[in-house]
Amino acid sequence: MGAAIFAAMLPWCVPRPCQTGVPANCNSIDAPAGAVVSATVIRKPTGVEGMNTITWQDFEKVELRAGTIVAAEPFPEARKPAYQLTVDFGPEAGIRKSSVQITVHYKLEELIGQQVLGVVNFPPKRIGPFLSECLVCGFYREDGSVVLAVPDKPVPNGAKLG
Repeated sequence: MGAAIFAAMLPWCVPRPCQTGVPANCNSIDAPAGAVVSATVIRKPTGVEGMNTITWQDFEKVELRAGTIVAAEPFPEARKPAYQLTVDFGPEAGIRKSSVQITVHYKLEELIGQQVLGVVNFPPKRIGPFLSECLVCGFYREDGSVVLAVPDKPVPNGAKLG
């Protein structure tokens, strides 16, 4: 892999050329002087400023699963424009309902059959007269609207993100 490509993929790394002789980073590679064979970490990436860092064990507790929307209805009682979705998360997590504020980018009829990513191990949350049983995931745009987080290829309902 070219040094520029490698550095672009890992912006906290800088290519380090081998020196004349056998430096510690080149002891198992027969490389001419000046050949790029490793990278030196000059700063370790950290969490986003102001954001809490979690452990891998914390992440493993979150049940992020793929599911298919099987029903979508208007939610006129919601304070902000929203839909009520019914999502099939497969045999283990089952069918769950969720309130979603995605009316800016999605019409009800186009949602049926759409696969989504959802958190299925949050406790139920009452939203007005509706009991939301999962969190359907999405990305906030600059205008505050939400775009659904979806698999780019079909996966089985209940497939776990990991």
